[in-house]
Amino acid sequence: MNKVVKILLAFLCVVFLVLPVYSQGVKEKTVDTEQYVYETKGPSGEAPTDYSKVVLSDADRVTVRNGKYKIAILMHESSDWVNAVIAGARAMSQELNMQVVAITDAGQDPNTQRTDIETTLALNPDIIITLVLDPVSGSVALKQAVDKGVNVVLISNLPSNFVHGKDYAGIVTDDLFQMGKSVADMIGTYLNGKGEVALMYHDANYYVTNQRDQAVEAVLRRDYPGIKIVAKRGIVNANDSETLASAILTQYPAINAIYAPWDVLAEGVVAAARTAGNKNVGVFTIDLGANNVMDMAKGGNLKGVVADLPYVLGETLVKMGALSMLGKPTPAFVTVPAISITKSNVAEAWKQSLNRDLPQEIMQALK
Repeated sequence: MNKVVKILLAFLCVVFLVLPVYSQGVKEKTVDTEQYVYETKGPSGEAPTDYSKVVLSDADRVTVRNGKYKIAILMHESSDWVNAVIAGARAMSQELNMQVVAITDAGQDPNTQRTDIETTLALNPDIIITLVLDPVSGSVALKQAVDKGVNVVLISNLPSNFVHGKDYAGIVTDDLFQMGKSVADMIGTYLNGKGEVALMYHDANYYVTNQRDQAVEAVLRRDYPGIKIVAKRGIVNANDSETLASAILTQYPAINAIYAPWDVLAEGVVAAARTAGNKNVGVFTIDLGANNVMDMAKGGNLKGVVADLPYVLGETLVKMGALSMLGKPTPAFVTVPAISITKSNVAEAWKQSLNRDLPQEIMQALK
């Protein structure tokens, strides 16, 4: 066997070993769209309550201000989105005369998050706002807070065995189906209803990304019969996104669009398209990030983003905490709306979503 053949066989072995990790796509001739769920549900199947229904009366506000409560904001990571949540929470806390005694960043580490929670308890907060990274360890740590009488308000994730009204005031998150639907509609508009797309999906049991990803597929199949889903690829680690996207672009060089489940993944997809010299494939994702928005502003591959309103989400979290301090009922599952963003409205949408101006260097790129 000559050297060239040996190298070729070795390459093919690697390809066939790697592709299953990324959940090889299967072309489906017909799919029953009735199997999909066309609405957002909470982690325990709760129906959503719109954030506008979380209201403090004038009398409530006076009582809360007089209470001079302490609040801790314990976040899971640092990002533009997290910064906007914190900004909204701090602004509402100040409006309600609450003292923010702690703001932490767990760096996506459940052990660090558990330490953050336990350390913060020494500051005697009345309210803790957090996004739990690990339902099990987060439950153990937060249970200590609950046992001390702390009112817990959650972002998106539910700790194991936590009961609404007993262990936590409520969950505040996005309108998950609407976010996925908006992505599908943006792809449909971009392709004028015809073309080939690849869908990346979060290959983990996480209801937030699962519902968003499923909504993208469901709406494309139901509302855009002229669009063919030629590949579906699962992914867990964001660091693998560029490699995965490169494989998709190699297998389907004429593909028209790729969906990436969140912003950091989309950065890898954009990088893969750039490396391949593919200027035609449109990339669509969820959540705002400066790197992708810069690519959009420059007319690159990033064509559409769907974002929520994290500043409003932060305000709502504090309102939920305030109502729980007053002993008033709070909804189990609250959602904030989403907005669709393209190059034409990115400056206004960035402000609407994050409550701050678009970075000057991106504004310059738009000109």
